[in-house]
Amino acid sequence: MLKYIFKRLLVAIPLIFVITIICFLLIYIAPYDAVDAMVSPKMSKQEIEAKKEQAGLNDPFYVQYGKWFKNLCHGEWGYSLTSGTNIRQDLKIYIPNTIKLVLPSYFTAFFLSIILGLIAGSNYNKQIDRIIDAISSVGIAMPTFWFALMAMYVFGYHLKIFPLMGMHTIGKEKSLIDFIYHFTMPYVVLTIGFLPELVRYVRSSTISEFKEDYVLIQKSFGSSKTKILLNHVSKNVMLPMVTKLGMALPMLVTGAIITETIFAWPGVGTYYMKAIRTLDYPIVMIILVLSGTLVILGNLLADILYCLIDPRIRITE
Repeated sequence: MLKYIFKRLLVAIPLIFVITIICFLLIYIAPYDAVDAMVSPKMSKQEIEAKKEQAGLNDPFYVQYGKWFKNLCHGEWGYSLTSGTNIRQDLKIYIPNTIKLVLPSYFTAFFLSIILGLIAGSNYNKQIDRIIDAISSVGIAMPTFWFALMAMYVFGYHLKIFPLMGMHTIGKEKSLIDFIYHFTMPYVVLTIGFLPELVRYVRSSTISEFKEDYVLIQKSFGSSKTKILLNHVSKNVMLPMVTKLGMALPMLVTGAIITETIFAWPGVGTYYMKAIRTLDYPIVMIILVLSGTLVILGNLLADILYCLIDPRIRITE
């Protein structure tokens, strides 16, 4: 098992290195640079060029990348161009706020999708399956931002049940009740945003499993449909769902950009969108690298979970 993980790490590390090159290159070839975000109309061309020289932007690509990558490896992620704050310290605040919102939402959607998907797939082409499939199709087609705005209008503005934005009420002492009060709407929006695709995925896997020969053999031995579903089909359906769970790792950082922005939730999404609007390139680069790295680590996590769930995979490896 450790040998298997080590092999995967040997593949993952070069990929992470490639991600840093791609992210830096995208910012390098952008039409505006970090100095352009700080200049004012009163500054002369000589002053602008002096700032670029001071920032090292006139150096060749490999020199700029080498300095940036060295700082990145040492945990020096740079400073915001607009606020001057340390990016690493900022993310220590924003990432936990995003995790507080995304993690409960995704796990709720994950477990609901298993239940609804198994029910729909085991009753293929029946009324319950058509209802679940139709609702899932509508959910996939419905933009998350539109649903968030409708929830804000109905429950926040019209009925005044929940606050419109933020994570805590400004001017009041932070409390768990106040947090839940602000948390409810974005949590529901994100859960419904994650749910339809996962339900369709479980449903299609369940339908495929019921067409396998082992199901016919179990039926010939007199096993009930419920027993086959719970003892055999559900276990095989969970294997591909492990991939979904592993690939959800990047969502802990960038999985709620739209929802966080709409509800003004103080997470990575709001921080990232503000950086894009103000051309705050150091922040954009770090978040791109972080999300790309989490994609690689998510694949690695999925491989490890596969090995733990299905020993046959370890044997073939």
